[in-house]
Amino acid sequence: MTRIIQSLSEISDRYPALYVDLWGCVHNGITGYPEAVAALQAYRATGGTVILVTNAPRSRHEVARQLERFNVPAECYDDIASSGDSARSAMFQGTVGRKVWFMGTDFDLPFFEPLSLIDTPVEIERVALEEAEGIVCCGPFDSHADLEENQEAFAYASAKGLKLLCANPDIVVDRGERREWCAGALARLYTEMGGESLYFGKPHGPIYDLARRRLKALGKSADTAGILAIGDGIATDIKGAMGEGIDALFITGGLAASETRTTQQPEPAALAAYLDKENCQPAYSIGFLR
Repeated sequence: MTRIIQSLSEISDRYPALYVDLWGCVHNGITGYPEAVAALQAYRATGGTVILVTNAPRSRHEVARQLERFNVPAECYDDIASSGDSARSAMFQGTVGRKVWFMGTDFDLPFFEPLSLIDTPVEIERVALEEAEGIVCCGPFDSHADLEENQEAFAYASAKGLKLLCANPDIVVDRGERREWCAGALARLYTEMGGESLYFGKPHGPIYDLARRRLKALGKSADTAGILAIGDGIATDIKGAMGEGIDALFITGGLAASETRTTQQPEPAALAAYLDKENCQPAYSIGFLR
């Protein structure tokens, strides 16, 4: 059974490194959470290492710029492992072909900027669906529109045998008080319609491989026994970490706030019922990162 804690400091001395989710834990898509910022700064002040592990479909440099705009200072973390970087690496290796149909907004276009990690990258060309060899999905064209609007295009793509590269496995996020669809919802729909979707963010292995490389590059141990993962997505952050053998701290006041009846802390009975329904028992739970 999960243990409800009052603050990160209760358990942080057991873990030399943290894998920390961003949206719903450190910020709400608009601004940072001051208590979460303070908690990460205090942890790093004791010698701990923080790797931000995010399903954002962007490079770590783009994520860092976004965090600055959200008033989340660089002193909160040591490095960033993003689903965007993991997926971009696969794209530039030709995983879904050279000519791709792009799903997303103009905000996502930096996804196609050159990636120095690949010695001989494939030259990627964005084309119409009818000319495409694969699909690169950073998110919906409209994050509030009905997903069923994509069915016709997905039926055509599936019939052609196109693979869909999903740059963000999240299904939804809450931007402030408003919920939005993410690329993971489109990838799920495409799979349900018979297409093949490829994932690189949480809960899938590639992003954890990237996070371990980030730790090692800092000269730190990547031993799973010394890492605590923190996140609000039970299906992505928590199950992904546990699948890697990593202890997890579940932030109940994010995506599952209503199910766990979280105000400052989750209601124990509601939390227990939710975790039983999800068939998941993280080591720890807390209302908000603090």
